[in-house]
Amino acid sequence: MNSNVKIANRIPGALSAAMLLTCVWAFSSASADEQVRSETVKFQDLNVDSTQGVQALYGRIHSAAERVCSESDPILRVASAACARKAEANAIEKLSLPQLTAYYKIKNGDHAPSRVAAR
Repeated sequence: MNSNVKIANRIPGALSAAMLLTCVWAFSSASADEQVRSETVKFQDLNVDSTQGVQALYGRIHSAAERVCSESDPILRVASAACARKAEANAIEKLSLPQLTAYYKIKNGDHAPSRVAAR
């Protein structure tokens, strides 16, 4: 009978902890949605058909991603590095410039040649 009392006393504590975690998760999700940051990277002045133009564009995208994702809190710096990598990858994918994509893959350690389907 004593074990039933111990279990019954733990249930309210477990439910309280679950409710607290749910509230924290909901608040952090709402905060994340409100703090979406972005930066426009202009490159009309660059010749993206040249190696120098692609390198310059990559540099601009890389710098913008670091600025958008930067955090002053040391605990959040690890997350900001992951954010910058993801932002950079998303921007390069969105632009869909073959030379930029190839340069990005080389810069980030993906040395496998890109495959192009041909008929």
